[in-house]
Amino acid sequence: MPTDVILRILAKTSGIRAMAAVTTDLVDEGARRHKTAPLATAVLGHGLTAAALLGALLKVEQRVALRVEGNGPAGRILAESDAYGRVRGYVEHPELAGPLPITRERVAEAIGSEGTLLVVKDLRLKNLVESAVPLHSGHLDENLTHYLLHSDQIPSAVRMGVQMSESGELVAAGGLLAQVMPDYDHAAWEDVHARLTAMDPGRELAEGREPEDLLAEIFAGVPYEVLERRRVRFSCSCNREQITRVLLGLSVKDLRDFVDDGGAEVTCQYCGQVYHFNVEDLLALIEQKSRDA
Repeated sequence: MPTDVILRILAKTSGIRAMAAVTTDLVDEGARRHKTAPLATAVLGHGLTAAALLGALLKVEQRVALRVEGNGPAGRILAESDAYGRVRGYVEHPELAGPLPITRERVAEAIGSEGTLLVVKDLRLKNLVESAVPLHSGHLDENLTHYLLHSDQIPSAVRMGVQMSESGELVAAGGLLAQVMPDYDHAAWEDVHARLTAMDPGRELAEGREPEDLLAEIFAGVPYEVLERRRVRFSCSCNREQITRVLLGLSVKDLRDFVDDGGAEVTCQYCGQVYHFNVEDLLALIEQKSRDA
């Protein structure tokens, strides 16, 4: 049974908030759905964990999407999350295996050190909120830190890790995020920042430590209270009705070509779900388009 969670805490007197995420099952589900090779699994794991952390900063009914366009062989990474811990995403080249063992540096090389990180927020306003920052390295957590500082104007620290076995199997995945609030304690923040950025959450979780343990170490000597334990899971909003609407947007000629082929299969890019439409389904869509016309 999935055990992924995000633990949120608040050090009120020091003006620091933080969270620790366990995303092992989330990454495992994403890797299974997209049939990723070892290096692609680690890259996807960083993208899904990043989305989960950003989603935990949202309010109810809000959503966030991040797109990483790096110059590495992994290609594009796209991941989405909402305020309820539902995450989905994919990596452009799931076949990317890479040499073993899969290290943090190999993941960074696969993402690439040049390109763009784009974050799009749906805050239930009239327009979406978009912000893009250039990649400063192939380490997605470093780029996320840069985004939070320069786009949200909030000093932050982010650290993510995906621990793979020597044979390329996923062992553990997780992430850490801390941010300051107005009138924060600068000395306390320096200590928290240093301890957080020195930690590898993937390795720590693989050794059996819990998110409570990681935060207790990071906030040693800094009083805090636990605000929430939130479940995190892989979840896609695609369904047959949505895919049907996509097919209805095609021309009658395109639909007839599918009929001539004996049917159509549409695969959701985010989750890998395959939707089958037989000849009878397609003829019904053609008839519906004719009526609507």
